[in-house]
Order: sequence, then structure tokens, then C-alpha cells
Amino acid sequence: MIKVSCSPHFHSKQSTASIMYLVIAALCPSLIWGIISFGMRALLVVAVSIAASVLAEYLLGLVSKENTLSDGTAILTGLLVGMNMSASVPIAIPVIASFFAIAVVKWTFGGLGCNWMNPALGGRVFVFFSFSSAMSKFDLPKQLASLASTVTSATSSASVDAVTTATTLSFAKTAISSGEAIGMNSLQYLESQNYPVTQFALNLSEKLGINAYTIDAFFGNMSGCIGETSSLLLLAGGILLICKKVITWHIPVVYLTSYAILNWIFGGIPYGTGAFSGLLIDPLFRGGLMLGAFFMATDYVTSPITYKGQVIFAFGCGFFTFLFRSFGSLAEAVSLAIILMNIVTPTIDRFVKPRKFGYVKEATK
Repeated sequence: MIKVSCSPHFHSKQSTASIMYLVIAALCPSLIWGIISFGMRALLVVAVSIAASVLAEYLLGLVSKENTLSDGTAILTGLLVGMNMSASVPIAIPVIASFFAIAVVKWTFGGLGCNWMNPALGGRVFVFFSFSSAMSKFDLPKQLASLASTVTSATSSASVDAVTTATTLSFAKTAISSGEAIGMNSLQYLESQNYPVTQFALNLSEKLGINAYTIDAFFGNMSGCIGETSSLLLLAGGILLICKKVITWHIPVVYLTSYAILNWIFGGIPYGTGAFSGLLIDPLFRGGLMLGAFFMATDYVTSPITYKGQVIFAFGCGFFTFLFRSFGSLAEAVSLAIILMNIVTPTIDRFVKPRKFGYVKEATK
């Protein structure tokens, strides 16, 4: 007997909960590294973010009479909010960000599947512009803290303390604005200012011929948000999600590739070194690019449904990330770039459609 039922005719064994918890598991190595690098304060920030997110989901579930806690989306949102925070951020800020992400970005538009932008990114951007000063201070990881006395402040010639500093992106951005880095790239400027670098990176640099700052950035020895520092662990988590078919390669690969190529072609212009003189690989490991490319730009709800649409979406993310990072006033721009393309997603889905089964395009006369 052949049973015919309404579509869809193919059912995946995956559920929303299984997908969310697999993404959480893929993020855990980077989270653990963040806790190792920045101490237990990092764990507190992430725990508070998750608790606030779950509480907001629970309270709104009571109002709507829907029990949505078990699907894991609130936990993942809180986790991403926490991982996008500095370990030294005031505790109230991740709480506000998580409540905004769940109550405003997610539930105001109808709950899971109805939000027009990634909730965690929405929460992060909201508190960034609301508490810009607190959101712009970052801790040096323990691996570099002992070398902090040699670091030059991104805003003056005075040395920073052993705990708080600017990210390398902010450091270079301020140098460009002041004219200190003209004629150099960001790595050369970091070297000229004796920015701290681990002995491990120096030793490996001599053997491989790769810049020591790039090595430190790849492994996670740099200042930044709790979950964004280790590109190696984020890349491993992203590959796991691709292998498990939770995400496809289209968005992360096109996002990273387009950004790298644009930075190589035009990234040297702000430094006064001209076209085709920008760095190709190193910028991929700095800021929230890896975290955004694999874990936030790939959000099912806010990214296109077709592969062609995902390629367009990802190129847009890469373009805006490059544009804002290189020529904008902000050092980091991953969150804003993804949100901008989230806005465009319905338009992409409208005009980039798969060919209907059995449909033959009529020949034009």
C-alpha cells in the first residue's frame, strides 16, 4: 500500500531541540577556552546571560501559554549573548541584552521562527549602543597579562594596565585615525608598538614563517569577547555542524572568503599602502568573524532558504563587514553586517526561487 499524505513527504530525524543542543555542544570548546583565558568572571557572565534568557522565555511562555523552554533556543540565545560579551562587562549588561533578545527580538514578532534578525545579535547591538563605553573594554587573556606592561594604549602613548586593553582591531583603528600606522599594515603596527605576544607564537613563527600575532590570534591568545578569541576551536565547531548537516558550507565559506579577498584588494588603502596590499588571512582570526560566520549568520530563521540565496547573503555579510571594519568608525562590524543582511533576507528569498518541479519556461517570441 502506498500512503499519500500532505507535504512535506520527507521528514528529518532532527528536531529543533536536537539542533539547538548540537550547536551548543559545538560552542562549548570555545567557551571553555574563554573561561581558561579570562577566568571565572567569564563563566559568571555567560551563566547570567543564559539565566536571564531562560527566565525571559519562561515568563513570556506563561503569558502566551506556550512551553518553549525544552527546545533549547533560549539557552542558545543566552549562550551566544554571553560569548559576545567581555569578561569584565558589568553583570547588568548581559542581563539586559538577553531580555531584549528574547522579549523584543524574538517574542514581539511572534516567537521562534518569526523573528526578522538573530536574537543574540539584536541583544548585543542594543547594549553596545546603549553602553558603548562598558562594551568597548576588554580583558587581556592570562597568557598575555604578564606582558601587558609593554602594550601601548590604543588611544595614547601610555601603557595600559595588566587587565584591560583595547582589542587589536580597535588598536589598529585608532592608529589609522591618528596617522600613526600610515605606511604599515596592522601586524607591522602591532610589532612597532610591542603589543604582547606569547613565546609559543614566537617559537612557532620561527619554524613556520608565519607572523607570531597571526598565530596567537588563531589559537586564541588575544583580547576580545569571551567566545570569539579562539578561531581554531570555533572553526572545529563549525566543521562539526557542517558534518552533522546542521548547517551547509555556503554561508561561512562565502562569508569568510569574500571578506578576505576584499580586505586583500582594498584593505591597504586606509593604511596608505594602496590596493592589493591588504592582509588576506590574519583578519579572519580577529574579532567576532569566525563566531559570526559559523554560528550566527547561519541562523535558519534569518538567512535565505536556497543555496543561491545563501551565497548572496554571505557575500553581503562579507562586503559590509569589510566596509565597516576598514572605512567605518567602528573597529568591529560583524554584528551590524549580519543584521543588515537579515533585513534583506526576505527580498533575497522573494527573487531567488528554485525552479518549480515540472515547470518549463515559455520561450519568448
